[in-house]
Amino acid sequence: MTEIPEHLRKRAEAAREKAAAAKPPTAETAPTGAAGGAADASDADSRIPSHLLERAKAARDGASDGPATATAEAPPSGGVATATATPAGGGLATAAPPIAAGPGGHTQRLLTVVKAGSIQDVKALPQDKVHTWPHLLAVEFVAALLCTAFTLIFSIFVNAPLLTLANPNQTPNPSKAPWYFLGLQELLTMFHPMVAGVTIPGIGLFALILAPYSDRNPSHKPEDRKFAISLFTLFVMFWAVLVMIGSFFRGPGQNFVFPWDAGLFFEL
Repeated sequence: MTEIPEHLRKRAEAAREKAAAAKPPTAETAPTGAAGGAADASDADSRIPSHLLERAKAARDGASDGPATATAEAPPSGGVATATATPAGGGLATAAPPIAAGPGGHTQRLLTVVKAGSIQDVKALPQDKVHTWPHLLAVEFVAALLCTAFTLIFSIFVNAPLLTLANPNQTPNPSKAPWYFLGLQELLTMFHPMVAGVTIPGIGLFALILAPYSDRNPSHKPEDRKFAISLFTLFVMFWAVLVMIGSFFRGPGQNFVFPWDAGLFFEL
């Protein structure tokens, strides 16, 4: 067993002695003779407080006097009714207010209502994913058909910009690459062929390959993908500026000219 600390035991004994000294014995409750001594010893050994014992004894004495007649008065303003009991001895006793009871006499209060549900959710959650077939491939197939139809109709009404038969003895000046290679040709006029043809395009392609790994933002909203949009815009504008310079601002000998002064040296 756990021993009670000495200071707590002394404090409890002092409290019991103080309570016993403050309450003088009455003729009704004071014991006499040997019975009184036994009662005092039992009170001292009992752990029930003395005021609770006195209250229980008074309740038993009131119940033994006989049946009581209870009357209830309800106030006209709709307040709480008070019940009074008249004991057989003629005294007036006020009963405790009734305890609110629910259906069937239950006195428990409902603290909260928990909605019953299954442990496993059987409803499938919506996902922002679609199957490749038929959702994606069907759209791509329709888009390919529309592009093919547009190219066929356009070629019927507009002839292809083909030049005359090439003459090996006469090289045109300036000799420009197709428009989609003019950006690379423009780099060759500024840097060494190793730098312009290998280093700069390789760095650009390597940066685009690493872009999905450096930007792991899963959002599909443009306002949340500022890094990816800025990187792609920088790449497109860099190449678009080189293509426009090589197309409209390069004349004979790949010299820089203004198209409104020397003319336009560009053919499709």
